[in-house]
Amino acid sequence: MAIETVAILSPGDMGHAVGQLLREHELKVVTCLTGRSQRTKDLAELAGIADVPDLNDMVAQSQIILSISVSEMVPSICQQVADAIKATNANVLFAECNAISPQLSRQMEPIITEAGGRYIDASIVGGPPLNGSSPRFYASGDNTAEFEGLANFGLDVRDAGTEVGQASGIKMCYAAMTKGSSALYSELLMAAEMMGLSDFVIAEFQSSQPAVLQRMERGLPGVPAKARRWVSEMEEIKDTFEHLGLTPHLFQGVADMYRMIGSTSMGDETPQTRDGDRSLEETIRLMAEWVQAHPK
Repeated sequence: MAIETVAILSPGDMGHAVGQLLREHELKVVTCLTGRSQRTKDLAELAGIADVPDLNDMVAQSQIILSISVSEMVPSICQQVADAIKATNANVLFAECNAISPQLSRQMEPIITEAGGRYIDASIVGGPPLNGSSPRFYASGDNTAEFEGLANFGLDVRDAGTEVGQASGIKMCYAAMTKGSSALYSELLMAAEMMGLSDFVIAEFQSSQPAVLQRMERGLPGVPAKARRWVSEMEEIKDTFEHLGLTPHLFQGVADMYRMIGSTSMGDETPQTRDGDRSLEETIRLMAEWVQAHPK
């Protein structure tokens, strides 16, 4: 089936940028913004993504639906889309692109297929598209060849195999490193700040681990703007590892860290509104002050 229209649920930080990239490659991109925040509506408008009245219309118009939201919304989105597929008898491929455990992806597949749709397990590794670039879209399941058609429209699509869950597993392992390390860096620097040892610890990193310090300086000031939506993703990593017989406690702790960081005043920021001038030191100081003001 020729791809003419792609739907995105929802056009947030990643979704609107993916939609814009697809539009730049001559695809029509639609969404349904009913009940969405004003910020999401603004991002969709910025990307030129067309808003349709309801999910039934969106599903009926589309050949592929990209679910790009937050992990905790996945079951709800899958059920809503399945209901729309049943109502419209749509011939559509549903790509579950969120950061979820392989086992959750496998649970979502029959919800879509029993409604009459086709399912692809997908995951996104890398930041939102910028200047024509694309993050990696890993895809697994029986419908990868169809999904790979989006490579003709600017997406970097990579076949991760025929088993549903393999693409999600790649994301779980990769995000465990990237977001797990950011939580570790945040906590150790907060501890140093609260013990009055920041100057010594930073100096030691500068001397013996300069590349790590550079990653901290570059990445940690932007973490609070993303922390709240990372909580459920870390819980999905916890579930992934626990399902394999590994300890769940490590990433429950990471989820707790992001929940705490999201509770600070900086957690109200978005990637677009965050204070770009705030230093690593100031970021850590504000986090530490919040913990000290909210003793357990």
